[in-house]
Amino acid sequence: MGANLKQIANYLDKLGWDYRFDDEEDRIITGVEADNLEDFLIVVQLDEQGKFFRVFAPQVLAGVQDHPYKGVILQTMLAISWETKMLQWEYDPSDGEIRAIIEFPLEDSILTERQFHRCLSGLIQIVDNIALPRLKEVMVTGQDPGNLELGERMLLSIQEEAPGLLEILERAMEARKKRGSFPSE
Repeated sequence: MGANLKQIANYLDKLGWDYRFDDEEDRIITGVEADNLEDFLIVVQLDEQGKFFRVFAPQVLAGVQDHPYKGVILQTMLAISWETKMLQWEYDPSDGEIRAIIEFPLEDSILTERQFHRCLSGLIQIVDNIALPRLKEVMVTGQDPGNLELGERMLLSIQEEAPGLLEILERAMEARKKRGSFPSE
């Protein structure tokens, strides 16, 4: 079974999107207007005779290859993959290209219109609304602002799982400050 480009084109037609076929590579190229990416290209590619589906945004972040915060940028990309569903990142060390991608095998099943829409909208929303603002901040500061969000989520989780524990920890830290310094100081 799997999928074919005609099926993908039909899904895009229903959305009213413009696209072009790249028959040599067995893919469709399209794009969207976005808030945080000037040229948001999207490639829908079928491999293995339509049994493997990929939708990706090539060249979503430039200037990483020789960037002083390259390690933090790549680490943030991994953190975003960890924190979100479906989205993965690819980095080509030969030219520095960074791609955001969603891919999975279809094998003996079909790609439904709902699955396609979820992948397409997920790629766009995660890249434009979550990843790029965060990665651009890392490129400027060298700090991942997502770490603060993670800390806040952890505190909320502790409060839910062990009510009162945060207050106990806060009092213990205040008492420690009054007695002197923390061991690392």
